[in-house]
Amino acid sequence: MNINTGKGSIHATALVAIWSISAVVSLPGLAISPILEKLDTIFPTASQLEVEMLESLPSLMIIPFMLLAGRWSMRGNKIAMLTLGCAIFLLSGIGSLLSRGLVELILLGALMGVGAGLIIPLSTGFIVDYFTGDYRLRQLGISSAINNLTLVLATALTGYLADIEWHFAFAVYLLPAVTLILIPALSHSRPMPEPEQGAQRRQTKMNTGIIVGLMLFYFAITYCSLVVTFNTSYLTAEGGMHSSTAGIIISLFFIAIMAPGFILGDIVRLLGNKTNLCSLIVMAAGLGLMSLSKPSETTLCLGAVLSGIGYGVMQPLIYDKAATNAPPHLATLALSIVMAVNYLAILVAPFIIDLTGRIFDSESHTLAFKANAIISLALAIATALLYRRSRVLGSDD
Repeated sequence: MNINTGKGSIHATALVAIWSISAVVSLPGLAISPILEKLDTIFPTASQLEVEMLESLPSLMIIPFMLLAGRWSMRGNKIAMLTLGCAIFLLSGIGSLLSRGLVELILLGALMGVGAGLIIPLSTGFIVDYFTGDYRLRQLGISSAINNLTLVLATALTGYLADIEWHFAFAVYLLPAVTLILIPALSHSRPMPEPEQGAQRRQTKMNTGIIVGLMLFYFAITYCSLVVTFNTSYLTAEGGMHSSTAGIIISLFFIAIMAPGFILGDIVRLLGNKTNLCSLIVMAAGLGLMSLSKPSETTLCLGAVLSGIGYGVMQPLIYDKAATNAPPHLATLALSIVMAVNYLAILVAPFIIDLTGRIFDSESHTLAFKANAIISLALAIATALLYRRSRVLGSDD
């Protein structure tokens, strides 16, 4: 069975291989989250620095190796780079399953960051190589959906496995083995050149201004959305809700991010160059609902869903714009630069949220939601004023 790409076709197995990459890139850090609260018991002599390194070191390693992968993609063999990244990721996962000490886990986490950094730009880079136009946009939406669906399912699985035995949580890191098995199918389906009328053909070099604009925009919306994952548990605790409620709300958030990916093309056709504007309004409304004093479980769930939908529409559009503002041989580099901002936001968001509380001398956890709702609304106002002439906030035609 062959799949139309807009510039030819590829075998369905090759497409599944590309989808499997999208599933892998959501994994780093998942196995750690269910055991964080148990670390004092598992490693009674662990220092605060060691615990912080266990959480942050993989993301710190991902960023430079993403940028290196983007650079190497200009001249290197992307299939070989994918194979190397998956192999490193898989070996670090096996090592984590067998590890007995915290220092080992920290070092293996750093190694996993190296492998993930090599893979992440390729999750969208291969889509850009193989697909064009509406076909590309659809696949970028599906890739985002798969990424977030894997996140939801794997988070639930790691929590279940960690309850059995904490080492078992690292079994989710064996998923790159599936990609390694499917790589031959991908290597036998070579991408066709970008059509002469394709958007990338209009680019002779990377459009630096647009790429920088996309980075700033992506950082802003990612930071605004991260408050849902970082602070929802505090809201539910303050409201006297069951401890499992936060997990349900966060899962709904990721499901909401996932959902628009399957119909992204229809959404863009309906909203046109107002897509980002509408998405920002929806996200601001969701964060606003979550910032209400003493919100109910229903209000928090609705707010998380709205926030997720808004973000879920904008994320793949940013990737598409990054690709179309660079010539074909620089597309993966452009994507790696823009995608690195996501991990930068993850690293700095807790510090910004904490700083906001200190500035306003408030210990209320609704403050972060209010602040991010205001930022989202401000972005929406800016987009309303600029979308007709801004290729970052509006149309990229």
